[in-house]
Amino acid sequence: MSIGSGIVLFVIGAILVFAVNIDTGGVVDLDIIGYILMGAGVVVFLIGMILMFRRRSAVTTSTTQADPASGARVTRNVSETDGPVA
Repeated sequence: MSIGSGIVLFVIGAILVFAVNIDTGGVVDLDIIGYILMGAGVVVFLIGMILMFRRRSAVTTSTTQADPASGARVTRNVSETDGPVA
């Protein structure tokens, strides 16, 4: 979600900077707003990438239980990924 939002902000900012030529009479500078949106889009995109890579870390848990039939101890290692697997 945040990766797509970053791309959308960047594209809207680029459109304001490079494609829109409207004279607002000095009230609003569309070039500055476009550059701000482009910068915010890059920041949001990078934060989304960092969070995506953090979610894909693997977690290994180890549990030890006693087998009720024989009384022997059984150790079970389970490896899970926190995020969606692509």
